[in-house]
Amino acid sequence: MSKLGTLGARLHRGEIGYDFVGKRKIWYGISILITITAILGLTVRGLNMGIEFQGGAVFTTTTKSQVSVTQAETFAQEASGHDAVVQKLGNGGLRIQIAGIDTDKSDAIKEKLASDLKMNPEKINADLVGPSWGDQIANKAWEGLAIFMVLVVIYLAIAFEWRMAIAALVALIHDITITVGIYALVGFEVTPGTVIGLLTILGYSLYDTVVVFDSLKEQTKGITKQTRWTYSDVADRSINSTLVRSINTTVVALLPVAGLLFIGGGVLGAGMLNDISLSLFVGLAAGAYSSIFIATPLVADLKEREPEMKALRKRVLAKRAQAAATGESLEPETSEPSYDDFEDATPAVVGPRNQPASRTRGRGRPSGKRR
Repeated sequence: MSKLGTLGARLHRGEIGYDFVGKRKIWYGISILITITAILGLTVRGLNMGIEFQGGAVFTTTTKSQVSVTQAETFAQEASGHDAVVQKLGNGGLRIQIAGIDTDKSDAIKEKLASDLKMNPEKINADLVGPSWGDQIANKAWEGLAIFMVLVVIYLAIAFEWRMAIAALVALIHDITITVGIYALVGFEVTPGTVIGLLTILGYSLYDTVVVFDSLKEQTKGITKQTRWTYSDVADRSINSTLVRSINTTVVALLPVAGLLFIGGGVLGAGMLNDISLSLFVGLAAGAYSSIFIATPLVADLKEREPEMKALRKRVLAKRAQAAATGESLEPETSEPSYDDFEDATPAVVGPRNQPASRTRGRGRPSGKRR
C-alpha cells in the first residue's frame, strides 16, 4: 500500500489525527483576513464585466493581420472612444472587443477599423450585444444563484439538521466571495463562462461538505450516552477520517483545470479559457478549504451551545480530570468512536461476552486437559 493510502487508513481508523476543530479560531482568522482582502478588491478595483453584461460589440477579422495586439488596441480605442480588449486568434486574425458602445455606431467603427488595419470591411465580422440583453443575463445569473442557495439550505436542513445547513451556507458564501474577489484583483473579464464556473464550484464544495457531514451524523448517534468524547472530538475525527479522500478529490479536479488556466490561457494565449478556468481553480481550492476548516468547525461551535452538549462536555472533562488526578489511564483519545463506545453508561451484558478470554500456550492451542 502507498504511503498516502496507509496514512488515509490510519486517519480513518483514528490512530492518528490533527486537531482541526480545536484550532478553529486560527482558521476563522485566516478566512476573515482573506475575505476582507477579497471585499477590498471588489470595492477598489471592481469587476471587469464582459460585453455580455454591459453590451457592446466584438469585431473579428477573418484573415491574418500584420498589426500587433497593442496597435490594434490603439486603433480600436481611437475608433470607438472606449477601452478595447484585443486577442490574437490561432489563424492569425484578431478579436477586438469593445464594451459600452452604442450598437448604432458599430458600422462606423467597423469602417474605421478596416481602414486602420488596411483590410476590406467585408473581412471583419461584427457581433453586437445590446445593454438590455446584458442586464437580463446578469439578473438571471443572480436569480440562479439565489435559487441554488435556498435549495441547498432546504436540502441540508431535511437531510441533516439546520445547524449543518447554516454552516454549509456560510462556507458557500465564503467560497463565492473569495473567488469573485480574486477575479477583481486579477482583472480577468467576467463572462457567462465565469458564472457557469461559479455554479460548478459551488456544487463541488457542497459535495465535499456533505461527505464530512454524513460521517459526522453517523458517528454522533447516541453520543450523549457516553462520557469519553465531546461533540467537537467526534467532529474532529470525522474530518480526519475523510481528509485523504478530500485531498485526492481536490488534486484530481485541480490538475485539468490548472492545465486550462496556465497552459491554455497562459502559454497558448487562449484568453477565453481564463473566463471559466480561473473561477474553477480558485473555487475548487476554496471549496476544499471551507469544507475542512470552516463548515465542520462551525457545526461543532453551534452544537456545543446546546444544553445537552454542554452537559456532555462537563461530564467528559470531569472524567478526564478525575483520571488525571488518580493516575488512571483512559483509552487513547485517538481511538475511533463506535456505537459500542456510546453504550458504556449501560450495565454490562452478562454471559459469555463478559467471561475472561481463555489463555493460550504453545502454538495457539487452548489451555486445558489434552484429550
